[in-house]
Amino acid sequence: MTRGIVGILLAAGQSERFKGNKLLYPLADSMPIALAAAQHLCAVLPDTIAVVSDGHGDVVRLLENAGLQIIVNRRAHQGIGTSIACGVTASQDAQGWVVALADMPFVPEKIIQSVVAGLQHGSDVVAPVYRQQRGHPVGFSRRHANALMKLSTDDGARSVIAMNRATLDLIEVDEEGVVIDIDTIDDLD
Repeated sequence: MTRGIVGILLAAGQSERFKGNKLLYPLADSMPIALAAAQHLCAVLPDTIAVVSDGHGDVVRLLENAGLQIIVNRRAHQGIGTSIACGVTASQDAQGWVVALADMPFVPEKIIQSVVAGLQHGSDVVAPVYRQQRGHPVGFSRRHANALMKLSTDDGARSVIAMNRATLDLIEVDEEGVVIDIDTIDDLD
């Protein structure tokens, strides 16, 4: 049996610029960054995988308790592409994937719904764009499974997007959250 569209939450980063585990850092409402990102994604895609670098620890417990399937990427230190590859490999039977970042807690559910709707209506690759800047999450149709499973660099899926620029469906949005990722404590301002 084939799965529908699967969410992939990338949570295997090392938080080197943050000086601590940014995914556990509380937002203004006291919710940890990763949990906010996970809840938004799971509200739209209950079938969501979290890719982590270690199968133990507070981030794993947090995301498991939120209902995500946990996949450990032992090669996370090699770059974000390996995490995308892990998530897609773990859900090869999906009709498509919506790849989101755990350090982007301000992506509204309505944007995720728009990306999913794009895939459901035949888009090949779909992403939001805010003021001419491509944002996240990015949706990929099943056609890209092999390319996504071969990713191995820190460029993520940029190569897949670039090779399919002609079929990239950009959704104009007025939500800045699609381009705000938390890399340093100052980014929370």
